[in-house]
Amino acid sequence: MQLDKLKGLLVLCFIVCSQIQAQDEDRVLLWSEDRKLTWADYQGSPLKTEWAAATTASGITYSLSSIIGNGESSLEVIVNSLFYPNKSWYKPDVCDDVILSHEQLHFDITELFAKKFRERLRTVRNDTNIKKKVRAIFVEINRDLHAFQNKYDRETNYSRDIKQQETWNKTIHEALNE
Repeated sequence: MQLDKLKGLLVLCFIVCSQIQAQDEDRVLLWSEDRKLTWADYQGSPLKTEWAAATTASGITYSLSSIIGNGESSLEVIVNSLFYPNKSWYKPDVCDDVILSHEQLHFDITELFAKKFRERLRTVRNDTNIKKKVRAIFVEINRDLHAFQNKYDRETNYSRDIKQQETWNKTIHEALNE
């Protein structure tokens, strides 16, 4: 009887520990104007062959909900900008505050494109093709986001061109505040 209780307790501990680990692996940070990234947020590990000093893994997600009330149907679309700590990494021996600021702007750019996605969604009519329309806009926004992120890295030379970095910082922050 005691052995059965012990086995049950061990199984329960295993399940709880597995769920905690899974939750930690799935942990994301929602973009917020008030919360800036820190190096502690970067939990991933770079490949030994990786040339970059850091990588910010961020992306846009959305969910669709149909709301029915007063005999009418409306659609709610929630759009978020997310940072993925376990897919983001940095090399402590070569990273500083300048690089962290550069990486933060990658996340800010993700939010800027989430904002563009939200704006585009305001023009979509709720009909039988709504899911297809939203998905098409999402794909287009992500394609543009990827190209814009690459342009940002090229023009700032991955944060090395301080003057260009300052220009980009100003441009993105102004666009976010529009």
